[in-house]
Amino acid sequence: MLKDIWPSRAQVQEVVAKCVTPDLFKDFYANTMTRNERWNALDAPKGNLFTWTEDSTYIHLPPFFAGMTKEVPAAVTPIRDAYCLLNLPDSITTDHISPAGNISKTSAAAGYLKGRGVEAKEYNSYGARRGHDHVMARGTFANVRLVNKLVEKPGPNTKHIPSGDQMAIYDAAARYQEEGHALIVLAGKEYGSGSSRDWAAKGPYLQGIKVVIAQSYERIHRSNLLGMGILPLEFKDGQSADSLGLDGHEQFSFDYHGEHMRVHQDVTVVTSTGKTFIAKCRLDTDPEVAYFENGGILRYVMRKLL
Repeated sequence: MLKDIWPSRAQVQEVVAKCVTPDLFKDFYANTMTRNERWNALDAPKGNLFTWTEDSTYIHLPPFFAGMTKEVPAAVTPIRDAYCLLNLPDSITTDHISPAGNISKTSAAAGYLKGRGVEAKEYNSYGARRGHDHVMARGTFANVRLVNKLVEKPGPNTKHIPSGDQMAIYDAAARYQEEGHALIVLAGKEYGSGSSRDWAAKGPYLQGIKVVIAQSYERIHRSNLLGMGILPLEFKDGQSADSLGLDGHEQFSFDYHGEHMRVHQDVTVVTSTGKTFIAKCRLDTDPEVAYFENGGILRYVMRKLL
């Protein structure tokens, strides 16, 4: 039996005491900083700040603080005539939203990398390139199983409402941003369920999404959305996009009934087709209100540091 030959704890300790000595550690760590010649040969920039470069396809300075002022905005920015980027059913998970897996050769992210001179064999995965916002933004909502009611077939496509053109979700989002339009997402129950992923909120932020209106949320994803300055609204009990006759072709305007937000306040949503409904604001605590009014938790923390 194994127990017949297994050494006792005392026997193991005796061998360890003889073989694992302080000199082993002294000898190993004495030349830690010099023994890796390739590492030591790297050209390391000097200075207190990271020297960002536009040449890298793995790491890029994200625009999370672009245009930020030191002062907290005096009022919540109103959202008027926003277009719907996606009209989603129930149980849309973070796997549908967040960039994950290998980068498909036919994806928007692959097109970007190809344009930067990267060969297909070196596209790698979204996980490897998670430090590059241009790649990750293109991989958001890029799941081939995504069901979007604005188009007929599952996949990472949507309709650009003003023109009626069907295109990749990222391309539509970029076109809307160039035209100066804010974006929203309509969703069903359990929006953002599954494992928590930060890029499931960062990606939509980079695509210009300002509001999500869902029947219900996964708890952490709701928190991540508002942490990026995306307003999570919830349909009133018994209501949904379908029950209200919304198909995603409308434009949406939001009345907060004041310049500042409150916990669980009602928000009036007015559509370009004349439909009006009340949605519940899913800012659940006073600190969450503060995060949102700062434009997200990143800006909130930065202003506290300043």
